[in-house]
Formats: sequence, C-alpha cells, structure tokens
Amino acid sequence: MIDIRARVGLALSAAVLAGTMTTVVGTAPAQAAGCVDVHVVVARGTNEPGGLWNQYWLGSVVGNPVYAAIDAALSQSTNAYRVQYPAGYDQPASVQAGNRDLVDHVVERAAACPDQKFVLVGYSQGANVVDNSIGISSEGARVGGPIVATLPAELAPRIAAILLFGNPIRGIGREVTGVYADRTYDVCNDNDPVCDPQGTDWNVHLQYKRYAGEAAAFVAARV
Repeated sequence: MIDIRARVGLALSAAVLAGTMTTVVGTAPAQAAGCVDVHVVVARGTNEPGGLWNQYWLGSVVGNPVYAAIDAALSQSTNAYRVQYPAGYDQPASVQAGNRDLVDHVVERAAACPDQKFVLVGYSQGANVVDNSIGISSEGARVGGPIVATLPAELAPRIAAILLFGNPIRGIGREVTGVYADRTYDVCNDNDPVCDPQGTDWNVHLQYKRYAGEAAAFVAARV
C-alpha cells in the first residue's frame, strides 16, 4: 500500500512531467505506522528473562502471558512495547531509567497515534517504574527510587488500565491513589517478600501468571 507521502510525490512528479504544475491541497497527517486501538506498555521485573520465542520479550513471568491474555480478550487491535531499562539492582538508577523511558514512549506514541489507548503493566521493579510514571513515588521501596518523569495530565483519559503484580510500594504501605486508582489492578501474593511486609517466600513472587486472565478481563471492561 502506498502511503500519503508517496501519493503526493507521484502526483508532483506527474505534474512536472506534464508541465502543468498546480498547487497541491494539504491533507490531515496520517497516523504513524504501528498505531493500534490498544497499546500495551510493559515494564519487566528485576532480571526477569524476556521469554524465548516471544515477539516482544515482555517478560516470562508476567509480561508475555498477560499481554497474550489481553490480546485474546479484546476485539480491538493491539501491540506491545517492552520498556527499555536495566531492570537491575543499581538503584535508583535502574528504576529511574525505566520511569523516563516509559513516559517518553507513551508521550511519543500518544502524539503519533491520537486515537490509541494505553495499558500499563508492571511486575516487581517494573511495577515501581509504572508507579513513578503515574506520579506515585517508589522511594523507600525495594528496587525503587524518586520520580524523575510523570505522564502529562492530559494523557490520563487515554490510560485505560494499569496492571501491577508484586508491587513493591505495597511493602511500605503505599498504593496507587488519585485519578488512576479505579483503573488499577494491583495484586500481591500472600507471603511475597517484595510486596507483603511479612513475606518470606521468594517462590511466590514468581507465581503471577495465574492472574493473566483476570487482569485481561479488567482491561476488557475499561477499553
């Protein structure tokens, strides 16, 4: 398929060759390539493997199964983005790098795709990346830090849902409040030491795939 720029270029070339150059009437800019109805932005957990054979490498514990469930649950078109950050133990640099990248990416895609809605997904340290990006500080939590970038208020209506798994700020008695509260699905397994203040079993921190269908239904009710 030839895009609008190619068509205009062909029209100009034809006019020059014919010696009948005329003014070309402007048209509204087309949406950028890759625009879909629902764009899922995922911040993986600390050292979480991306997942072999997955198109987006969103994370084998949460991102990949949750995105697959969302895509299956929605009739709208979807695609996904893996937040570009270290997801390592160098704090607060790691979580802050994710915070910047998530905000920059959503702002850029929102401008390029004016009809697109967003779902933000975060697991473990990635949940803190999302928390910071919506204005909820993760400072003082495991693998957290002060906010360095926040999504503009005018984009809030386009954030359809926020999905958080093993969210470290819950370990310090904090949660998502304000404009995003009723759009947030935030799950913490009992005895998970990352999000449960009394947690001691690291194995349960890896057991969030089972919530993928429930999280997808949460999204489907809000897009």
